[in-house]
Amino acid sequence: MSLRRRDVDQWMRHRRLPVELRRRVIEAERYHWAATRGVNEEMLLENLPEDLQRDIRRHLFKFVKKVWIFHLMDEHILDAVCEKLKQKIYIMGSEVLYAGGLVEKMVFIVRGKLESIGHDGTVEALSEGNVCGEELLTWFLEHSSVSKDGRKIKISGQRLISNRTVKCLTNVEAFSLSAADLEQVTSLFARNLRNPLVQGAIRLF
Repeated sequence: MSLRRRDVDQWMRHRRLPVELRRRVIEAERYHWAATRGVNEEMLLENLPEDLQRDIRRHLFKFVKKVWIFHLMDEHILDAVCEKLKQKIYIMGSEVLYAGGLVEKMVFIVRGKLESIGHDGTVEALSEGNVCGEELLTWFLEHSSVSKDGRKIKISGQRLISNRTVKCLTNVEAFSLSAADLEQVTSLFARNLRNPLVQGAIRLF
């Protein structure tokens, strides 16, 4: 931790970051270390056999199935989703999404508290087990067209704009799935999109 802190301090001085930005960087670094104990999980997993990686990810990312549409998908699709998940650390006051900005990720909350403020002023509490940015998945599926043979999927070039701001009330530990990765994984849904259960879930999501 001390070596890492020294490197970060040198980088901040080199970039001449103002005091407030330095404070936030230090806070984020401290929370990241507390959450990971200094272990780079992605690097650790990459050095393990593929089947062991898969089984560990299935154990760690059980929360993925809480998203109803994912719950209906085949295991190999869920494995593809889990491979793309990246650990994210947010400090108190961070904005995960903001109204008028692009929705560029789905965020699965592992620890911490957030609030979602809609464009109409409605406030929703978010915490462990909740997901924000889930509308991105629905949007991708609604704006997709499947080839006649059910093997290829084409997604509209447009992008989704957020109608809410999601702000961290505490430090937050989460895993995120980027829009680019979600789009790639969505291409695996091509055959599933013809499933009446999936189509019904999209309408209700």
